[in-house]
Amino acid sequence: MKKVLLAGVAAASLFAASGAASAADLPSRHVQPVAPVVIAPIFTWTGFYVGVNAGYAWNNKSSNNAYVVNGVVFAGGNDGNNGGFTGGGQVGYNYQFGQFVAGLEADINYADLKRSSNYALAFDPALGAFGGSNNGIEWFGTVRARLGVAFDRALVYATGGFAYGGGGNNNGFIYQGMYFENSNNNRTGWTVGGGVEYAITNNITARVEGLYVDLGKSNKHNFVPVFHNNRQSNEFGVVRAGLNYKFDSF
Repeated sequence: MKKVLLAGVAAASLFAASGAASAADLPSRHVQPVAPVVIAPIFTWTGFYVGVNAGYAWNNKSSNNAYVVNGVVFAGGNDGNNGGFTGGGQVGYNYQFGQFVAGLEADINYADLKRSSNYALAFDPALGAFGGSNNGIEWFGTVRARLGVAFDRALVYATGGFAYGGGGNNNGFIYQGMYFENSNNNRTGWTVGGGVEYAITNNITARVEGLYVDLGKSNKHNFVPVFHNNRQSNEFGVVRAGLNYKFDSF
């Protein structure tokens, strides 16, 4: 009986060892860890920004002048256009809600439009009167609202608001050897336009923009000793490119 039991135990031990060896020989399965999914942050136009701009400005002007010297009327007028460089800086804030972007921007710019000059002359040796006028724009600024539609990093917008500016806008004359001058260089008005802006990075944006600026009509006159009236229009267009640095949204 003992021999039978010992034989059974030996057989069981051998079977168990054989099974363990077979299991060790089976190929193992190693599951690769799943890489984490990184979601890129969605770009937003919301935030403050500062930038610079440069481009071309041109005006379409008209000027009418009248002199009255000892009861004699001298009149003249001129229409023309002229263009030149413009450049400056801007600061603003955008707020994006859904696909729409609303903002407020202010800028100040140099404009090379003072060369846009015309002279209306009145000269009579017997009366000794000689007069002329000069107009143009040397600088301008705007405070504008902006409203646009964003297509991810591209923004198409319309803009408009308050405009102001000044420059060489004066009249003067010589009467009996004395020089008289009247000038009014600061003017206000309105502007409207639109543009396209693209975010190159999360902080750098580039734009192309067009504006129409109307600073009204200046009407300047002198009464003593010679009546001299000078009425001029002050309106011009601007096409410019800009580069902005956008601060992080908050």
